[in-house]
Amino acid sequence: MKPVLTLLDRTLKLARYPQRTNETLQAWDAADEYLINHTHDMVLDPQRPILIFNDSFGALSCWLAEKGQVTSISDSYVAQQGCSQNLAANELPQVTQLDCLADLPANPQLVLIKLPKNNRLLTWQLQQLCHLVPEDCVIIGAGKAKEIHTSTLKLCEKHLGETKTSLAVKKARLVFIKPDSSLVKPMPSPKTWDVPEHGFTLSNHANVFSGESLDIGGRFLLDHIPQDPNLKHIIDLGCGNGVISLKAAKLNPQAKVTSVDESYMAVASCGENAKLNLDNPEQIHAIVNNCLDGLEAESADMVLCNPPFHQQNAVTDHIAWQMFCDAQQVLRPNGQLIVIGNRQLGYDEKMKRIFGNVQKIAQNNKFIIYKSGK
Repeated sequence: MKPVLTLLDRTLKLARYPQRTNETLQAWDAADEYLINHTHDMVLDPQRPILIFNDSFGALSCWLAEKGQVTSISDSYVAQQGCSQNLAANELPQVTQLDCLADLPANPQLVLIKLPKNNRLLTWQLQQLCHLVPEDCVIIGAGKAKEIHTSTLKLCEKHLGETKTSLAVKKARLVFIKPDSSLVKPMPSPKTWDVPEHGFTLSNHANVFSGESLDIGGRFLLDHIPQDPNLKHIIDLGCGNGVISLKAAKLNPQAKVTSVDESYMAVASCGENAKLNLDNPEQIHAIVNNCLDGLEAESADMVLCNPPFHQQNAVTDHIAWQMFCDAQQVLRPNGQLIVIGNRQLGYDEKMKRIFGNVQKIAQNNKFIIYKSGK
């Protein structure tokens, strides 16, 4: 896959993060190119902020880094690392990077939004902007034409202002939003619901996976988490709202639980749920990270994992590979990796290649839970 974006007589070296040998996926898309072409001739005030939402790996941040006070807002730790990496590779100044729960700079002149698939996150970001942007602010969303639905446009109209769309170019489309301050309303609270069979109340920020109900894979895994007094350190890899961490902590009160996710909103939710549900919330330590980067080798007794099979909008299995390889490094001798996945994903083959062994713990008509020992 070509690592160079050449557009408007300018060239940028752009890579996905983490970088892989023989990468098959590109670090930008047609929506990025459409936004760049559309905004190229805009006259910008160097003293007023430019806000970029959901910049996948920093293509937009790199393009605009020298044109003003750029702030990139993303819920993804991996996207932020990719942005920093690409800015450095092109010898560009670093931009300000914020997570989606942070306060935003006042009086922006230009807002670019890579429209997220998650409507709860889109609603959150639109309402943030409605509180913030002045009437002269230019707001442009972008995404794949097939993913910009009538419902997407209605959300923009409802929460931010009058909305119009462009023609499609290379299967991408722009969305133009005129801010309307009369639409300002209080920011939405985290979604809260109960899991009565396990005694949990779960709070979920806008971009948490399965943030409106317990996903069926997680529900199945909850019934198969080991209880063992010899467990001292458990890792919940890809923790989401932390429900697996909570169950592991309650079953094993002697163990420290490290909950890891690349979503800032997931990690914030996990920390809040520890306070809601545990007598000792400090038993859970929730961190943002790219898989298990930087964690001490041979420091954990068990890793619990429900791997995602997509990165940004791309379907891929490399995250599962990285999770399993990282788990093998972090587990102590005789430690265990326990993984749940859809039956067709074939995680058992990967686990056997990395660990040399794999065992089926449980299955239903949709999911299989596997275990590998180090």
